[in-house]
Amino acid sequence: MAFEPVRVACIGMGWWSDVLADAIKRSGKLEIVSCHTRTKDKREAFARKYGCKAAASYEEILEDRSIEGIINTTPNNVHLETTAAAAAAGKHVFLDKTIATTVAVARDITEACRTAKVVLAMGYQRRKESHFRWIKKQIDDGVFGKLVNAESNISRDRLGKFDVSSWRYTEAGMPGGLLLQIGIHDVDVLEYLRGPVTAVSGRVAQLVLPGENPDIASLILEHENGALSTLNACYASASEYYLMNIYGKEATAYYDLHGGLRWLKRGSTKSEPVKCEKNDTIVEELEEFAAAAHGEGEPEMNGEKGTTSLAVLLAGIKSAREGRRVEVAEMTRG
Repeated sequence: MAFEPVRVACIGMGWWSDVLADAIKRSGKLEIVSCHTRTKDKREAFARKYGCKAAASYEEILEDRSIEGIINTTPNNVHLETTAAAAAAGKHVFLDKTIATTVAVARDITEACRTAKVVLAMGYQRRKESHFRWIKKQIDDGVFGKLVNAESNISRDRLGKFDVSSWRYTEAGMPGGLLLQIGIHDVDVLEYLRGPVTAVSGRVAQLVLPGENPDIASLILEHENGALSTLNACYASASEYYLMNIYGKEATAYYDLHGGLRWLKRGSTKSEPVKCEKNDTIVEELEEFAAAAHGEGEPEMNGEKGTTSLAVLLAGIKSAREGRRVEVAEMTRG
């Protein structure tokens, strides 16, 4: 039986909405039938680009019974309002990270979808990258032995490339700035590879960029198994860069944006390259959402996992502000 594309509407027109819409076009397993954002020119431009209807209101989308799912890239502060409304209308939701800015709101979003029995999938595409999948398999197969340490870096040059009035760069819209915006990807990958984080120690600085938020951050993550990880995030570097090194008692993996993946086994003196074909991670997460919307499996990142990821970052932000180690449980109580 042929897979009928899941009919979706996109809400919140920004640069990432186009990234997801382009991936939907590459997939063919979802179909954009409508869109909405408050600015008329933006929604009409999006509708022309992707061949869909520009809805005059979100209510119009919610009342359209032919629409099965919502691709939600609205600002963090309206995630609850927009997602709960979709759930109440019986529509599945693909919600781009971050799920919310507080654990309480994240739980409300998750509960709204659970109560309505609709799918809530979170956009965390980096964990799906082929090199991280390869590392995960080796870990699961016992090749790495006991995991002892890890280090990550996610850096981008944002000088002169953002509007300080945008919600993405304000304290209210994105507490902790780059930690919630990009650092959350590396926290997710580290938890995916290394296991849950139980406590965080953090420091932040504002060295180059204007606005309310830090542009440099460093975290020490304590994992449940006793291992430590470090995470460095930067919006003030000369260029984009990613690094992820995973250290085990029996093997170590080294990944960076420019050099790809290498690994070194105990007893070896030289690392060996690992060939990993580049995969379309955004298409993969959207197709996973589409399958779940049709009752076939569940999304890898759901509301509960999105809430846990948020709690780790909030612990890091609190640690930086108060100058102390913060347990993740402190952020999730109540």
